[in-house]
Parts: sequence; structure tokens; C-alpha cells
Amino acid sequence: MKVTNDILYVGVNDHQLDLFEGQYVVENGMAYNSYIVCGEKIAVMDAVDVHFVDEWLGNIRESLGGKTPDYFVVQHMEPDHSSGILGFMQAFPEATIVSSAKAFQMMTQFFGTEFADRRIVIKEGDTLPLGGHTLQFIAAPMVHWPEVMMTYEQTDKVLFSADGFGKFGALDVEEDWACEARRYYFGIVGKYGAQVQAVLKKAAALDIQIICPLHGPVLSENLDYYLGLYQTWSSYGVESDGVVICYTSVYGHTREAAELLAEKLTAKGCPKVALNDLARCDMAEAVEDAFRYGKLALATTTYNMEIFPFMRIFLEDLLERGYQNRLIGVIENGSWAPVAAKLIKAKFENSKNITFTDTTVTIKSALTDENRDAIDRLADELL
Repeated sequence: MKVTNDILYVGVNDHQLDLFEGQYVVENGMAYNSYIVCGEKIAVMDAVDVHFVDEWLGNIRESLGGKTPDYFVVQHMEPDHSSGILGFMQAFPEATIVSSAKAFQMMTQFFGTEFADRRIVIKEGDTLPLGGHTLQFIAAPMVHWPEVMMTYEQTDKVLFSADGFGKFGALDVEEDWACEARRYYFGIVGKYGAQVQAVLKKAAALDIQIICPLHGPVLSENLDYYLGLYQTWSSYGVESDGVVICYTSVYGHTREAAELLAEKLTAKGCPKVALNDLARCDMAEAVEDAFRYGKLALATTTYNMEIFPFMRIFLEDLLERGYQNRLIGVIENGSWAPVAAKLIKAKFENSKNITFTDTTVTIKSALTDENRDAIDRLADELL
């Protein structure tokens, strides 16, 4: 596939994978992207997962029609991209590998070598002239590993964005970009909002016409839309107006309360209510919802004088990713000693700009009329 006249796509699709990084469901598979920049000299950008190295090397050979790469640029050392490095270096023994100092350290950890006799170590601001094309390197530490470099091709104005602007899903499946890109971002990159903001500032100084990520489609139209979403996500802003309700329930009474809150919010005109049963839903989807919308309702039981396990895991996922700038309402249930609300609020003590509603609903076993009235007040406060 041509990205431009001189930049080619040579990546692969993976439909064998069920869990990305051992935890994220990928029903539509995954793409591992690699590119070739063809100037007077030729640079291959990044590798693919080890299970697809033969297919990828075949793509490179077919695309080059007998020519051989001069350079192999490694932007990111996570194994879904880097585990093909050895295969490439063996297949093209004359090629020089180009990467950051930290990346070469990691190559030693993964492969037992840092290719000292055929490498170029690059850093922020360095360039690599190819003849007709020039690669400019941009440090992107902790987006989302410390060694990451992004690369700007100056002639065609293409940003090779490493894992930035990536998404779940293979490229031979059509699906909405934002949904799976959002789940990917908050699951994998979300903790590093400040670092993403720093890279976005660097990107703002460049004339970018195309973005080539390591996962997901090449982005060549309406780039302001994608850049705007990344600005919102990385600054922990609110993307959409609505309320997320996340609940756990043992015998159904807490679920009844969560569903009643959803009904009341909808009846009062809430533009979107996202209801998640944390014991049964894709937890990554619930995390995505919590970051997408500005208001969150948590409904859960006290369990062994703690928060019910699935809710506790969910809260840990939010806190690990720097959850902030949100309004939260709480519904707790406990037959003899409800403490879930107190414990939930304590977990957010060190979070930035978290506000709790004045109303906290406390159920003791089953819903009462008083509880229903309190849920109505809670709905008003969330709106």
C-alpha cells in the first residue's frame, strides 16, 4: 500500500490474537504497522510481532523489487514491534539499525546484542538524510515506554508516531476509529498524559499532513480531529456530555439501584447514560467510558468490610491512569455495616479535581422509598 509515492506500508494483520498485552480483548484482531521510506537510500520503519516476521519480510522484499534497505529505524522496543529485529538484521546484513540509546540497551536485554558494529544512535533533533527525504527524530519518552522516538519525514510531511494515535483492530476490518483508539489510549497510554502533552507541543511546530502509527490506520484526512481528541484525552478533559454508571451487585439490589439511577437520568434529559456491570463487562470499556464522560456514578456493596472486588479493581485502573477533573456520585449497599462509600472517597483523596456529589445513597439490603428519593436527588446533582 502506498502512503505517498515514496512511502510504503508493509505491515501485517493479526487475527490469531485474543488478548492484546495479555489483557485487552481484540475481537477484530490487531495491526502491526511497518513502513518503508524510499529515497536515494531506503529506510524501513519498525518491525512486527515475531509470529509474522516471515510475512513482513516478504512484504518488504516484494515492495522493494530487488533493492535492499540501507537503514532500519526502531522507534519502540515493545515486543509487538521489536521482536522482528533479529529476523530483519539477519535478512539484510548490510543494513544499519537506527535507534535511541535506551532502545539499544533494551536490545541487549531482549536479544543479547546491541548491534555495536552496525548501528547509529540518535537523539532529539537528529536527522537522517536519505536523499530526497530526510528523517527528523523526536524524543517521546514514556509514550508509553522510556526509549520511544517518533520520526518526522520532512519532504512528504509525515509523522511516524510510534504507539501514539494507535488503536485496536486489524486493518482489514472496518470499524469506528475513536472507540477503539480511545480504549487503546486509556488502557495503555492514559497514565502518561503529561508526556503526551509534551509531544503534542512538539508536533504543533511541524507541518504534519499524514500520521503513520504503529497500530491502526494511516491518518491522512481531518487531522485536527485526531489531534484534538489526543489533546482532550491527554489533558484529562471531558470529551462527551453524559454520565457513566458502574456497578457491582451480589443479589440484585445494588443493580436495581444503578438501573433506577439510569432511568431517572434518562428521564431528566441526560444526553448519554453508559451503564456498566463491572463483573460482566469488558473492564477496559468501562475505563474508557469513565474518561470519556465528565460524570461518574459508582454503585457497589460492602464486602468483607471492603469494596466489592470488581469495583476495587476498576477504581485501581482509574487511579493508575491519573483519573481527574470529574464529578462522582456514590451508591453503597451493606446489610449491617455499609462502608463502601467512605472507602471509595478515601481512594480519591490524592486525585486532582475530583468532586463528590452532596448526596450519597446508602442502602441497607433492599431499596426503600427513602433510597429512591435519594437516587432522584443524586440524578439531579449529576445533571
